[in-house]
Amino acid sequence: MNAQELRSKYVEFFKSKAHAQIQGKSLLPDNDPTVLFTTAGMHPLVPYLLGEPHPAGNRLVDYQKCIRTGDIDSVGDPSHLTFFEMLGNWSLGDYFKDGAIRMSFEFLTSAEWLGIPVEKLGVTVFEGDDTVPRDDESAAIWKALGIPESRISYLPRADNWWGPAGTTGPCGPDSEMFYDIGKEPCGPKCGPGCSCGKWLEIWNDVFMQYNKAADGSYEPLARKCVDTGMGIERTVTILNGKKSVYDTEIFAPIIAAVEKVSGYTYGSDPEKDKSVRIICDHVRTATFILGDPKAVSPSNVGAGYVLRRLIRRAVRHGHKLGIEDRQILSPIAAVVVEKFKGPYPELEENWKYIKTELDSEEEKFLETLQKGEHEFEKLLPNLIKDPRKIMSGRMAFKLYDTYGFPIELTDELAQEQGLKVNREEFDEAFKKHQELSRAGSEQIFKGGLVDQGEISTKYHTATHLLHKALRMILGDHVAQKGSNITAERMRFDFSHGSPMSPEEVQKVQDIVNEQIQRDLQVTMKVMNLDDAKALGAMALFGEKYESQVKVYSIGDFSTEVCGGPHVEHTGTMGKFRIQKEQSSSAGVRRIRAVLE
Repeated sequence: MNAQELRSKYVEFFKSKAHAQIQGKSLLPDNDPTVLFTTAGMHPLVPYLLGEPHPAGNRLVDYQKCIRTGDIDSVGDPSHLTFFEMLGNWSLGDYFKDGAIRMSFEFLTSAEWLGIPVEKLGVTVFEGDDTVPRDDESAAIWKALGIPESRISYLPRADNWWGPAGTTGPCGPDSEMFYDIGKEPCGPKCGPGCSCGKWLEIWNDVFMQYNKAADGSYEPLARKCVDTGMGIERTVTILNGKKSVYDTEIFAPIIAAVEKVSGYTYGSDPEKDKSVRIICDHVRTATFILGDPKAVSPSNVGAGYVLRRLIRRAVRHGHKLGIEDRQILSPIAAVVVEKFKGPYPELEENWKYIKTELDSEEEKFLETLQKGEHEFEKLLPNLIKDPRKIMSGRMAFKLYDTYGFPIELTDELAQEQGLKVNREEFDEAFKKHQELSRAGSEQIFKGGLVDQGEISTKYHTATHLLHKALRMILGDHVAQKGSNITAERMRFDFSHGSPMSPEEVQKVQDIVNEQIQRDLQVTMKVMNLDDAKALGAMALFGEKYESQVKVYSIGDFSTEVCGGPHVEHTGTMGKFRIQKEQSSSAGVRRIRAVLE
């Protein structure tokens, strides 16, 4: 079974169980300052898991593009990826453990669907602790379906508990499904969840059963929800009896593209094979980031920095395959677009931008490498004179930190001259650098729920007022390109080709404050998307919408398709002040503002 068949079967199965198919969302989440990218299928659905009604109903199914960069250094092994696709189904206060587990079991084992033999399946459930009892309910359902006690592992919170993302909020046990690849057990306690490689996780059902209170206690939720997730790449690997995600049809054409541009035949050398896998993963991820409707460009901060790092790492591994004097990324990206344009048409729509940005960034990095080599050559005469023939780690780190020159290339150049780099000293300097970086971005990478607090709700409503005010002053070409909200401020990106004048900034600020002073009522209606457009409702640039949408009106001032949350009256919002208007990227401006 290939990825497209799995995607289709999953959606078809859950639609047959009365689930509405919804659209997957952008890789760049709105109004969640805790993460740079959408990290799981549930991420865009958080407001609905927390109680907001979904216009498509209370049983949902979709496929979602996701990025996780925490394991970037493990990419290149058989299973780690930075970009992956997640299949998911949700119950928003409808069915719970019995319904979710039975549907999961049917989809996995029924001959009509995946047809996995029952004896190949094992599961894990929460073992319980001092605050929450063992999840015997889930275990009993699995046993009734034919999973014996010997293939049910009871595991602690670290393995089988989800949330809350903050200190309080919805959370609960989960039950994970594993496939036995047939390896011998590593010992008498080897069961589902063991990390020896015998058991591969394929699906996870999360049961949002409790609310964690401020005093640390757990209260049962009145409205229980289910969130599930199945990774497409890993499941396709298992269904086809492959040892690695890179051995599947998902990656075959991308590997072939790397072979074509490099002249290297995959499978010839383990170290070079690893470089091929890194190039495949990183170019695929970069293509999806650049092809997203809310695309960012490579930069030195946030999501743009992750993108830059992926591109440069791919170029560096191209060097390891012997490609040094030409650009290779966009021909590989073209194959990624061709492979994925069916489920993700935005890739083909944005191909020109993808190619331009990849070519430009690759060219810049090749220049960086030339500068680094030039700096290395300037250091060389003194290094050769040194009888120890050792280049200090401090010097190597300066090449990395100041010129972006990779340590691996410094190593190679040093070896060619009969020198050694003090890697211990370099690693120490690098570690210190990482710690400083991490301290500054801890909140960003923490991951978690969108803040539904009162101040965030005010800022979210302010983005609607700002959007309309900008269109009034600058013109109808203005469209929202993204926003980011924290408890302290809001950031709003919009399409506009030139800097705003101080007078324009003042006019926009005055219009927003006027609407706040008018104390306009905010109302919401669920309607057909075509009706919303006919009504003149603005919709977020590049967003994918269901056929039924929520339309928020702020008095007679603005009407916009949006998921919420919003204040009930604008008079509660305080005073709006624009702190800064600046460039965000080509053709996109950025406003930072506060409510006082």
